[in-house]
Amino acid sequence: MNEESESQLPQRIAGLEALANNLWWTWHQDARGVFQRLDPTLWALSGKNAVEVLRRINPERLAEAARDPVFLREYDAVIAELDAVLEQKRSWYRETHGDLASGGIAYFCAEFGVHASIPIYSGGLGILAGDHFKEASDLGIPLVGVGLFYQKGYFRQRMTEDGRQLAIEEPFDPDSMAIRKVWGNGEEGAHATVTLAGRTVHLGLWEMLIGRSSIFLMDTDIDLNDPEDRKLSHQLYSGDNEMRLRQEIVLGIGGVRVLRALGINPDVWHANEGHAAFMTLERFREHVEEGLTPEEAKRRVSESTVFTTHTPVAAGHDAFSLDRMDRYFGDYLERLNLSREELFALGRHPHDDGRFHMSTLAIRMSDARNGVAERHGEVARRMWRSMWPNAASDDDVPIGHVTNGIHVPSWVSPPFRRLFHRYLGPDWELRHDDPALWERALDLPDHLVWEAHKKCRGRLFTELRMRARGRWTDGESAPSQVVAAGTLLGPTTLTIGFARRFATYKRATLLFRDLDRLREILLDPWQPVQIVMAGKAHPADEPGQALLAEVYGMASDPAFAGRIAFVENYEMNIARELVSGVDVWLNTPRPPMEASGTSGQKAAINGVPHLSTLDGWWAEGFTRLNGWAIGEDLKGETPEDWAAADDHDAESLYSVIEDEVRPLYYARDADGVPRGWVRTMKQAIRTGGARFTARRMLKDYTERYYVPAARKVAREEAEEA
Repeated sequence: MNEESESQLPQRIAGLEALANNLWWTWHQDARGVFQRLDPTLWALSGKNAVEVLRRINPERLAEAARDPVFLREYDAVIAELDAVLEQKRSWYRETHGDLASGGIAYFCAEFGVHASIPIYSGGLGILAGDHFKEASDLGIPLVGVGLFYQKGYFRQRMTEDGRQLAIEEPFDPDSMAIRKVWGNGEEGAHATVTLAGRTVHLGLWEMLIGRSSIFLMDTDIDLNDPEDRKLSHQLYSGDNEMRLRQEIVLGIGGVRVLRALGINPDVWHANEGHAAFMTLERFREHVEEGLTPEEAKRRVSESTVFTTHTPVAAGHDAFSLDRMDRYFGDYLERLNLSREELFALGRHPHDDGRFHMSTLAIRMSDARNGVAERHGEVARRMWRSMWPNAASDDDVPIGHVTNGIHVPSWVSPPFRRLFHRYLGPDWELRHDDPALWERALDLPDHLVWEAHKKCRGRLFTELRMRARGRWTDGESAPSQVVAAGTLLGPTTLTIGFARRFATYKRATLLFRDLDRLREILLDPWQPVQIVMAGKAHPADEPGQALLAEVYGMASDPAFAGRIAFVENYEMNIARELVSGVDVWLNTPRPPMEASGTSGQKAAINGVPHLSTLDGWWAEGFTRLNGWAIGEDLKGETPEDWAAADDHDAESLYSVIEDEVRPLYYARDADGVPRGWVRTMKQAIRTGGARFTARRMLKDYTERYYVPAARKVAREEAEEA
């Protein structure tokens, strides 16, 4: 926050500064309510950004709020709650595991999605990492995050009239974010350096406060660095393979050095995906330079490292040519006390393709490894079995799983939060990992569940109209684009939502495989259906962009009468409205290519049933009472003929909509309530709340991986003492 905004805060409400700069407010309704009450219009215009509200608000309004007894009562309660959280000595982790891992658990990830105002995430991996940290704060798990501060984020999406995606790069202003510069002892406040092809790169640092947790983000865009090196922290997942390698050296090697400079010496190290694997090499180097042999160093690194893989598709794992590795690691070899062949052996894939594989390095340098769903664990064991040639079967491969979950307080909508507060108890958020609590969801009054859902629909359609109006007012849209933005959607029409990254395996166009049949479904005069879609394709992914153009073309095609909408620039704020405001959440991945998928979990907690292939989390979440399966007869098996499988799944999708989803939705009683549909909604809530939350996920990680690793470290330290 800049000095001007700090100085205009009246002393009586000066605590707003600290509140705005701790992202704890992003998942506490009362805290968000404080900023919304200050200026509801500015709250909406700022993208629900507390820091930006304080930057732009009229000082006279602040002075007025400082005299308003109603506002002050709410303000005092929120400040007291935050203070209690930050001062709290007791927590689930402390009560369960005491001071174990008192040095902390370091969590390295290429992206973090905590709030839309800090757009350093591209999709599910980053959102999951953000949810991981929010829940770690709630449970008191001593987690510290390490990533990069991308000054241009991912990219802002704009669609042209002919369906081309424009990837707009815009540097953003840190003063508008809940993030602060952390000054180090090096030149220009740098904390550490890494060497890239003979050049020294100085690392600046920023901190995000996530309740009781912190995420540290490295920044190379400082004057000391070469212009090419300054670009390393400009944009997420940009540039070529060499840029990716350079960024991952900064993330892994630089990340360890930055933590050391801060005086943080974690007991456990978690590499969330292979991007972070170089952090194992840096810790290996530390042990070797302390006097350990390479064998001892590898053992010490492995026993304290957790590796989570999110990618069941081989092409999704980063790999680099050996020539490129030579260029960047030639000088590093001597410090590792390894030969070139020994280093490259750590990253050599069992099916040697002459490249250095990051996931292979992470697997070899960790004792604890996991996939992110039960099905994905099976796929990962099969994918990596060749690394354990003596394994008698896939089940003997030492890769487990922790099914992903969502941070419930962040994703439950206000209407359902109020409903849960009334019927599940005012302390339901504190107890939401108790499966028995969610059994009571089946007793929620039907008419109130339906009323809550109608409010969510209203919020979504209001947001879609506001976005369309904004582009039209700016003179950026043709009439067809205004229609494509959802202005003709019906307020009571059965609405199917689909929003995710436009990768080919996710089959965003499966619904369009038979256009005549789809048109009949959408335009049925008695039981119409409409579709709302959103998502980005990576700028270098030409097949993904082609799919996106096809979808956008359908949204602007008069033949579909405005029954298909595409929402530009999919990000966290619109995601919240989509997962709660549509009637059905659709997912169409080719099994077994969906590692987990969490958007359907977010929908479920808001009473939105899932319609998906039996892959990822849905393979273990589907009960036949809480949603529908596509291609259920194939049981999610990998087909030999993908085209035939796509035809089969498209036919299944159309039939399920026609024969099951649509009739159930439109069957209303005398009060206009679809009782059968509401029963499905309540089953969705029950499933999502009982089994697919970040609280359950974090406890699983703690009990299965963090605590065993911390105990190994504690034994080593005791033996050395």
